[in-house]
Amino acid sequence: MAAAAADAAEVERLYELGERLSSAKDKSEHAADYEAIIAAVKGQSVKAKQLAAQLIPRFFRSFPALATRAMSAMFDLVEMEELAIRIQAIRGFPLLGKDTEFVSKIADILGQLLTSEENVERDAVHKALMSLTRQDVKNSLQPLFKHVESGSEIREKIICFLRDKVFPLKAELLKPQAEMERFITDLIKKSVQDVTGSEFELFMGFLRSLSIFGDSAPRESFQELIEIIQAQADLDSQFNVSDIDHIERWISCMYMALPIFMRGASSTKFLNYFVKQIVPAFDKIPEEKKLDLLKTIAASSPYTAAQDSRQLLPSVVQLLKKYMPGKVVEYINHNYVECLLYTFHHLAHKTPNTTNSLCGYKIVTGQPSDRLGEDFSEHYKDFTERLTGTEETVRAASKRLTQGMADFNKAISSAKTEGEKTKSDQQTATRTMRSYNNILAMTQPLHMKSPSFMGDKKITLSWMEQPKKPAATIAGVKRSQPATNGNGPASKKGRGGMQNQLVNRAFEGLSYGGRGSGRGWGRGGRGRGRGWGGYR
Repeated sequence: MAAAAADAAEVERLYELGERLSSAKDKSEHAADYEAIIAAVKGQSVKAKQLAAQLIPRFFRSFPALATRAMSAMFDLVEMEELAIRIQAIRGFPLLGKDTEFVSKIADILGQLLTSEENVERDAVHKALMSLTRQDVKNSLQPLFKHVESGSEIREKIICFLRDKVFPLKAELLKPQAEMERFITDLIKKSVQDVTGSEFELFMGFLRSLSIFGDSAPRESFQELIEIIQAQADLDSQFNVSDIDHIERWISCMYMALPIFMRGASSTKFLNYFVKQIVPAFDKIPEEKKLDLLKTIAASSPYTAAQDSRQLLPSVVQLLKKYMPGKVVEYINHNYVECLLYTFHHLAHKTPNTTNSLCGYKIVTGQPSDRLGEDFSEHYKDFTERLTGTEETVRAASKRLTQGMADFNKAISSAKTEGEKTKSDQQTATRTMRSYNNILAMTQPLHMKSPSFMGDKKITLSWMEQPKKPAATIAGVKRSQPATNGNGPASKKGRGGMQNQLVNRAFEGLSYGGRGSGRGWGRGGRGRGRGWGGYR
């Protein structure tokens, strides 16, 4: 009873102190009352501490000489065991943040409280942090990003907070726009030095959404983004074929860079690394990574500059000769050949006379690099023999696959249900057939002495999402013939519909990256050994 009475008396005393401060015209004359409220934090009464957590922020700005003591008392309150006290103190922090001097420290403390397991407390922290951020964006975000940069234990919670609460409100928070977008860009650039794959993808996606990197931005802005990605790909290091982490990181960074290559940024440094570091060790790279590497080069080839194309072409021809047989064989790695032929066409389209010395063509541009006075006939004979061997092998494989698909479709037509494996098999067969058709479409023009290289988008790689086709015929309009997309003859009547549906399902929702799409590499910087796993 005595303890309860003492608690009640203490609470009543604090109410009186608060009322006196509220009514005072010159609050500075009542510093002793504010000191008494601060001192209540050290008392025994839970209710009194909770009330102190309300009163300290309310009168904080009236007593600048006591600001440090008041702030220290608030920090003590958020460390107490009682949830109600902590929540009340958290809610009061934004009032303290009206004094710029303390914003960074408050944001730092609130950031640490994001680890709370209590939903109501975590919600209070979110609201307090957002209120503080709206008051002072720079001083609120700097300490949060500092935790990400330093590898603090709370970095993952802070990244989630930035993703869910801050980034969606960029239009509201980043004002003036150009200045604040540059500010947060600099924070992110420091923070991504050691992150997981999904974290890096998150930050890069946010940067690409900023107006300073928008469609109307100067080319230098796009190059800045590429340099961030290049740093993450670790292009200055020696390539180690046994370092799967680095291979996956290179692949993932290439795919993240693709949209920026499309907007005019240079891919030179990535391609130089591929030519000088990766190609010489290509045979030793694990098979499942070889295809991902070739896909990245194929996807980037339409946006490769002429100078880079000239440098890359010899390596592409070298790999083509490795995977294109000079005679008919039982098996061909059609995925490799498709990627390489696609890359070859797009690079050669930009620098056609480079193929004279590589493949024995007779392309005249009027430049000394045409090398028309030299005899490369053996190169032409070897290359065209490989084209012929590849075509005959692919045609035979295509015939077998067509027959196999027909038999397979007959077998399942009588079944009552289609299992997931059946659908997967159908999708794989459809992709393989598209790959065969692409190869035949790309080899055919290369038999000429002076071929025309495909530098357009007539060919859609089999592993990319296929162009949408009309879903139905409009009444009164004649049905058009099935489109070939440059992939060979149209399907016969009765076959095209099912295959088109399978293709659409097969590619729906797929990213360009396949297995190397940015979610699989590990980076053990600073000894933490964090993997580049999925989204957190």
